[in-house]
Amino acid sequence: MDDVVVGPLDLAARVDEALVVQALAFGLTDDEIGVRRHIVLRHLTTPGARALGATTPEGRLAGFVYGLPNDRSHWWSSVVEPYLRSTGQDFWLDDSFVITELHVHPAYQKRGIGRALITRITDEVPHPRSILSAIDIESPARALYRSLGYQDLARRVLFPSAPAPYAVMGAPLPLAR
Repeated sequence: MDDVVVGPLDLAARVDEALVVQALAFGLTDDEIGVRRHIVLRHLTTPGARALGATTPEGRLAGFVYGLPNDRSHWWSSVVEPYLRSTGQDFWLDDSFVITELHVHPAYQKRGIGRALITRITDEVPHPRSILSAIDIESPARALYRSLGYQDLARRVLFPSAPAPYAVMGAPLPLAR
């Protein structure tokens, strides 16, 4: 992490910069960025939503994470609930903090920034567990989540308009170090 500092982020004020990082890290089109901008801004109005950024000495955003307390009435939760219910894991949707997005600019990956972002944001919440979804492939992101104690709760989860299936993962808090 050397010169990158993790700290509070006014994500609403820096949403466009964050979405550039997400687009580079996740491969989004301009149309997808436009849709996600509105989603991020709406999420940030949820009580308990929080965001952290990883900032370079020049003030550029090298990565960010944001999340919010889960609510079964939210779209994401309504999509994953049947998958979790089928495996007896739907209790994870209660009293949990959802990692909504975690992205690190490709030039700053493999420096521990993603680990620092996710552990710090979850350390600051009052919930006993955290849940998230990730593309259901073996990837550096999934390896990171597993190293922090996240386990697969459901696999092959299909989100409308998503080109690939996702895995829903959960971990007790605090995350493993």
